[in-house]
Parts: sequence; C-alpha cells; structure tokens
Amino acid sequence: MAVERLVYDGLQPCPYRPGQIARMPLRQQLRALTLDETDERFARSERRVGTCLYRTECPSCTACEGLRVPVDDFRPGKTQRRVARRWEGHARVDVVPPSWSDEHLRLYNRHKGERGLRGDDDGEMTAASYVGWLVHSCSLTVEMRYHYDDHLVGIGVVDLGRTSASSVYFYFDPDYSELSPGTWSALQEIELCRRTGRRWLYLGLWVEECGHLSYKANYRPHERQRGGSWIRSGPTPPRGDGTPGG
Repeated sequence: MAVERLVYDGLQPCPYRPGQIARMPLRQQLRALTLDETDERFARSERRVGTCLYRTECPSCTACEGLRVPVDDFRPGKTQRRVARRWEGHARVDVVPPSWSDEHLRLYNRHKGERGLRGDDDGEMTAASYVGWLVHSCSLTVEMRYHYDDHLVGIGVVDLGRTSASSVYFYFDPDYSELSPGTWSALQEIELCRRTGRRWLYLGLWVEECGHLSYKANYRPHERQRGGSWIRSGPTPPRGDGTPGG
C-alpha cells in the first residue's frame, strides 16, 4: 500500500534567491508517520505543510541547506542569554495539542501584516487555511503557547520524532517585538528537546544569501546538510557558557 502520493512537482520562482527557479515536490502522506519515520524525514531536511512533506530538488541550485542544532552541545551566546533574561519572571510556556481559535487567527494575521511578511498576492489567513497548514499533520505535532505576564504573545508549532523535533512555524504579537520572541521561542524549543531527551532540533532551511534565514546560524554549534551529509559548523562552546535563562 502506498505511503505517500505526489501532489505537486512544478517549477516556481525561488522564495529565497530572486531570479532563481525552484523545484519543491510536495508529497501527501497517506497515513500518520511513526516517530522513527519522522526522524528519518527530518534527517533528509524535509519540511511539512499540513499532511504533506517537501524538500528542495532544484534543477540548477544547491544553495538550500538543512540546519539542525545538536541539543546536548548547544550553549546560548551572549545575545541569546540577554533575551532569556528579559523573559525571566514573566514567561509561561504551555505545550498543548495544535488548535485554532479566533485569537490564533488574529495574532497570525497581525504578525504577517504588521511585520511586512505578506506577499503582494497574499490575503489574510482564513480559518480553513490555518487548520489545513498548522493543525492537520502527518506526524506528532505540538503547539507551544508563549505568555508574557499572562498575555498570549506568540505561538509556535513543532513536529516531534523519537529523537528529534522540527520547528514548523512561529508567529507573535508585534507589540512585543522588543522582547525578541523569535529568539525566545527557539531557546524554548531547544529546551523542550533537552527536557524530553531529543538529540536534534531542526530549524528548517538555511541559505547564505537569504537575510531572513540568517538568524538560524546564530544557534551554535549547528550542523548543515550538504550533499547528503551533515557537517558541523562552529566550535562546541565550553560547558560553562550557560543555559537558556542563565
């Protein structure tokens, strides 16, 4: 019995490198993946959209590299520790099954609109589109809700395998931008992996020339996938360099 079916395999403008052509075959999963199967797909730098998985298979470019953080080796840098201190005594993180609500939708659309992330052809996210992308899943998925002084300021969606996790998407209240909620969420996803005994956090794709993906390289050490192999980038910091919140 087939496990997946190809639902799209066209050429399209590259979202990361202007002027380039991208190919990202989209494969719908016909059943839920096991935890071990999910780990295998993460290790191939596959990303999830609803119940589909994709990875770049571009005809003339190999700039996209998967990036993952080895949880046991990660130590936050000075800026990341400073961000963690801003949240001390104010933060609450709830890990729950993924869902949607009017509050989710308002927050998502504010994040896209007020931060200039909506494309010229994009309208506001609808409930059906939100559920289809971030709630329906082919893997074990959790939602991380970030509160600051009991105000919901951000939501992250994370897929889980047996030994790894993959950051799917994070959005936040633009009024709280000065708290660097994106950095805080990544630190908390790493902490979730550490707390649950998972070895890797996959942060998705990294492209050297793409500015809005550059933040991923700040989580060190990390590994990038090149030619099918995962290659370490950056030295392992000393054990005394601190932990999130330190």
